[in-house]
Amino acid sequence: MLYAIAAVLFGTIAAGFSRLRFAKQQGRRRAAMALPQGPIIIVSNHASYADGVLLALACRRMGRSIRLLATGGVFRVPVLGRVMRSLGFIRVERGSTSASGALDLAAEALAAGEAVGIFPEGRTTRDPQHWPERAKTGAVRLALRTGVAIVPIGMVGTHRVLDHHRLARSLLVSLVLRPKVMVSVGEAIDVRAMAGGEEASPERVRDTADQVMGRIVALVEELRQEIASDPTGVPPALAAPVSPPAPSRRTRLRALLRRRR
Repeated sequence: MLYAIAAVLFGTIAAGFSRLRFAKQQGRRRAAMALPQGPIIIVSNHASYADGVLLALACRRMGRSIRLLATGGVFRVPVLGRVMRSLGFIRVERGSTSASGALDLAAEALAAGEAVGIFPEGRTTRDPQHWPERAKTGAVRLALRTGVAIVPIGMVGTHRVLDHHRLARSLLVSLVLRPKVMVSVGEAIDVRAMAGGEEASPERVRDTADQVMGRIVALVEELRQEIASDPTGVPPALAAPVSPPAPSRRTRLRALLRRRR
């Protein structure tokens, strides 16, 4: 928990020093620079702990404030909690009834005409090349339930803002070099039409989630000018796990001396 909070804190600071750039999309200038009004679900790939703040900042530049779900522990950090609330994050306590009802909170926000942001992967990608992982079905289920369109967004370069393995080092680099983050917005998706109706079968929901993730992967491919290893996201089982950074040599030496006493 402390590592995750520190990562989000570093990501919030680093995101403020990054340079957001929007991709030029021929024939889609208006869509690329402004998000639709009314209730929408925004989905994006997830490669860094800084993504939440970066996505919120990008959407604000395109005329919308979004509501993103975040773990309750982050809100208890004095400064960071204030920042998260000001950006419209939705507090969710893991392991509680509020966690299981996260989609209920999101549905309420949509009913009020707000924009809700979701990272369909459910975690930062573990792929060594930073390609998106396969999506979970929450965003699609929310869209089927509410009838709200999904707007896919691809982001590239966020891993340079905050690296999984070197939090402090990447923060310092971000403050000095201000890494560029490229953003591309796709066409809105009518999920009910894609899934064949509101009462879609679990198999159809799974297939629709893959199709939506495929739209995100295509945006990332376009930004990177590369072909992804999997068109609908890397299966999580094939992605390498990400662990907290290994303790330094000095830390290991101190621990060894304490054990010898």
